[in-house]
Amino acid sequence: MRKLTVADLPDGGTPATLAAIGAGWGPVMRGGISRYDDPGHRTHAESDRHTHDVPEIFTIVQGSGYVEIDGARADTFRAGDLLIIPPGEDHHLVSDGDVPLVFTWMHLAPLDRA
Repeated sequence: MRKLTVADLPDGGTPATLAAIGAGWGPVMRGGISRYDDPGHRTHAESDRHTHDVPEIFTIVQGSGYVEIDGARADTFRAGDLLIIPPGEDHHLVSDGDVPLVFTWMHLAPLDRA
């Protein structure tokens, strides 16, 4: 996992932003926005292991919490952070504040499928 902030992203639009996130990946192929009201809510609670074959990017819009990577607490996050999860890495977000956690999630396409 890598953590950036929105302020770390360069001006210049999508190509520059994707280059800052990581080489070899193209545009967003799917995504959405989620809200969790309760502290302690764990994403993907339906499974112990949650991975993808493409990178997933979380943008924290509101709230705070921590991220679990491969079953262990790895880092904290708050509004304005971007969490970049590489393919194959087990990941879960856990909310921990009094303010509801709101975040976007995006899966990137490989450049050869873009």
